[in-house]
Amino acid sequence: MGKKEKVVLAYSGGLDTSIIIPWLRENYDYEVIAMAADVGQGEELESLNEKAIKSGASKLYIEDLKEEFVTGYIFPTLKTGAVYEGKYLLGTSFARPIIAKRLVEIAKQEGAVAIAHGCTGKGNDQVRFELTVKALAPELKIIAPWRIWDIRSREDAIDYAQQRNIPVPVTKKDNYSRDRNLWHLSHEGSELEDPSNEPLYDKILKLSVTPEKAPDKPAYIEISFEQGIPVAIDGEKLNPVDLIMKLNKIGGENGIGIIDIVENRLVGMKSRGVYETPGGTILYAAHRQLELLCLDRDTLHYKDIVSQRFAELVYYGQWFTPLREALSAFVDVTQRTVTGTVRLKLYKGNIIPAGTTSPYSLFDEELCTFGKDDVYSQKDAEGFINLFGLPVKVQAMMKKKNMEEPK
Repeated sequence: MGKKEKVVLAYSGGLDTSIIIPWLRENYDYEVIAMAADVGQGEELESLNEKAIKSGASKLYIEDLKEEFVTGYIFPTLKTGAVYEGKYLLGTSFARPIIAKRLVEIAKQEGAVAIAHGCTGKGNDQVRFELTVKALAPELKIIAPWRIWDIRSREDAIDYAQQRNIPVPVTKKDNYSRDRNLWHLSHEGSELEDPSNEPLYDKILKLSVTPEKAPDKPAYIEISFEQGIPVAIDGEKLNPVDLIMKLNKIGGENGIGIIDIVENRLVGMKSRGVYETPGGTILYAAHRQLELLCLDRDTLHYKDIVSQRFAELVYYGQWFTPLREALSAFVDVTQRTVTGTVRLKLYKGNIIPAGTTSPYSLFDEELCTFGKDDVYSQKDAEGFINLFGLPVKVQAMMKKKNMEEPK
């Protein structure tokens, strides 16, 4: 009897991936190798080893990807200012490519023929995982059980697990679907499936308090950047992971970064979720304030166009594409002067700018003062307006002429 072919499974220990291990063995007769990625979800992953083995996996890789996640995915996206549909800071979106990339590396190392994941056929994550695999290892087979098995709901999945004595951290009474990493925590399902329902925030929130429960006194914070990358909080230099963790704590205590969004999924339907991104929301606000001080008008405005397209690429799972790499290269050039310190006031869910400094500031007090100055000649504005407004004037003259001429 020859050796069994191998499949590498993206494993979290949650409901979906827990039942996929026995399902793969029963339906494909594969040797199942599981991989759990630590992207800052705040869980003790070592305990998953026993669970994965008991579920039928031959081994479990536990991969610490936190620092690479921040420096290689979060910070490049932060520098672009990318926000999907005006609200979503892409927390789940950019975590998938790094996990899938490591899956591919392990599959090559193990000589596996396939990769499996627990994404449903209705969501975006299936696209994000599979585009990464196709970009990095097009020869690998991809197995997505949710698209082919008879299980049709989370309730069915819970029943399947219970029949095989597989413990899962979900009950039918608490049926939120959550995804957590260093950057954010998302919540879907239960009452959120009806957009007319107000989210039960006291039940949902894990990282944050509601603004109503935040302190009555504002908190001040200073964030320092070097070429668009945050490097220090209140003058204290921190490594990338610790910096985000500290901001998550500060932001969460002040009710920062809670959003309720109905978003357009890539697969064509709308979905609703509540997202907690306390530290990320603070970083985006601080970074934008610094850009407003340091970038010229044309660069800033064009970068805003790039930011929207970049957000779509990340959301759609197109991280490993020439266009994403090219846009990142453009953004890197814009960030050469985005260095300085931003002071913010945090108060009951609000982020209020409280001062910005930079050696590359383009703000010139002599030019913009309302007081007397010897630098700017206000009379120069007349010629500028005449030339800038010439097309408008010509258009108006043409309309007037045509209205006056007899028909």
